Amino acid sequence: MTSLDKARALALAVPAALLAGALGSQYFGGLHPCEMCHWQRWGHYTALALAALAFALRGLPDRGRSFVWLAALGILSSGAVGAYHAGVEAGVFEGFTRCTTTGSGGGDLLKDILSAPLVRCDQVQFQFLGLSMAGWNALISTASAMVILWLSLRRPRANP
Repeated sequence: MTSLDKARALALAVPAALLAGALGSQYFGGLHPCEMCHWQRWGHYTALALAALAFALRGLPDRGRSFVWLAALGILSSGAVGAYHAGVEAGVFEGFTRCTTTGSGGGDLLKDILSAPLVRCDQVQFQFLGLSMAGWNALISTASAMVILWLSLRRPRANP
């Protein structure tokens, strides 16, 4: 397996695993995402699509490599949003003050607002080993993106 193949596999596996964790915690764990949680997912959705394209184009090395780089940048962007979100949760940065919800239309708007879960971006819903989910996303995404970029830039060794 070449370095580019490893980078391609990581570019697909990392966002898939992080999205599975985020969606699993939402639908099975009852943790409702805030607005910034959704922003973090966008980078992973994009990276997943780009990594799939990198696999589809693996017969064309330069194009496949470009999609791996773009996938790594998508993962890195999710990590950057995660770092900002973790900073908001820790009180390092001032978060966004707007809380929004949409009514279901045709019903009682006040009842819809009161029944919707209010999820604030500046409050940690779940921590593991002292880091929030946003903090873990920042750490894992940033480290993974760096490894993917490093692997994709390595040139194959010449056989002696």
